[in-house]
Amino acid sequence: MSGEAAYADWIAVDWGTSHLRVWAMTSDGEMRAEATSDKGMGCLTPGEFEPALLELVEPWLGAGTIEVTACGMVGSRQGWAEAPYVAVPCKPLELRAVPAKTQDRRLRLRLIPGVKQDKPADVMRGEETQIAGFLSTVPGFDGVLCLPGTHTKWAEISAGEVVSFRTFMTGELYATLSKESVLRHSVGEGWSDDAFSGAVAEALAKPEMLAARLFSIRAEGLLRGPDPDAANARLSGLLIGAELAAAKPYWLGREIVVIGADRIAKAYAEALDHQGLTAKSADGARMTRAGLTALHQRHSEPAA
Repeated sequence: MSGEAAYADWIAVDWGTSHLRVWAMTSDGEMRAEATSDKGMGCLTPGEFEPALLELVEPWLGAGTIEVTACGMVGSRQGWAEAPYVAVPCKPLELRAVPAKTQDRRLRLRLIPGVKQDKPADVMRGEETQIAGFLSTVPGFDGVLCLPGTHTKWAEISAGEVVSFRTFMTGELYATLSKESVLRHSVGEGWSDDAFSGAVAEALAKPEMLAARLFSIRAEGLLRGPDPDAANARLSGLLIGAELAAAKPYWLGREIVVIGADRIAKAYAEALDHQGLTAKSADGARMTRAGLTALHQRHSEPAA
């Protein structure tokens, strides 16, 4: 793009450990275009962040300076620059992004801070932006948000604040067990609803048996013949069921919304449904954009 005017009014960025997602945004928060790469924080040195971003957004830039608002691990100590954590209780819609230096004068970058909790010790980066996006679309929500992913978050929301939250490494455990443990010989990529629901029920009933039941996935394949789809669903069900058992103080008797990608959000919603709970759902990418938009709009407001 060679003209003087920029294609984007501003740029929204979600920069995680493994992936980089960018959106060309209009001033009223509509998406004009999107781009992605696998250049997440985990594979970059400090000097490589700006070139990785420019590689995706260069076609959207004009001759002037454009605002870039970013969330996720880009604001960690290992990221582009550190955006210090804000302690709970805090209001995600009132977070103020931290300016970060750039070499290219066409970019004016701000990083959204993460959220921390001292007791029990916990942190989040990126999910606070999804929570802000949800609260911008559903003001007055009082309940619990479940944000499944590599490190699933359960966040208690009241009066626009994150009151408390807990993180579960369920997604990372699933990835490690299915790809690097002995279970890699048993687990496929398909699915079985019956195997999933049965495993969720087993883990909820006796979460202390998790380690033994995980090995039974391998044993069943050896003794009864392989069923990779059922094994995959069973692995997921056991891990999610054990998580639900531990997170019960969050979801029991509360209004619950699951925010995430369709497949994983559906699995959590189904697991909760088996407990007699009807969880609503919201698309994770859309909530991220909504949160980035809401927090981007705070830049022009004077600090309190």
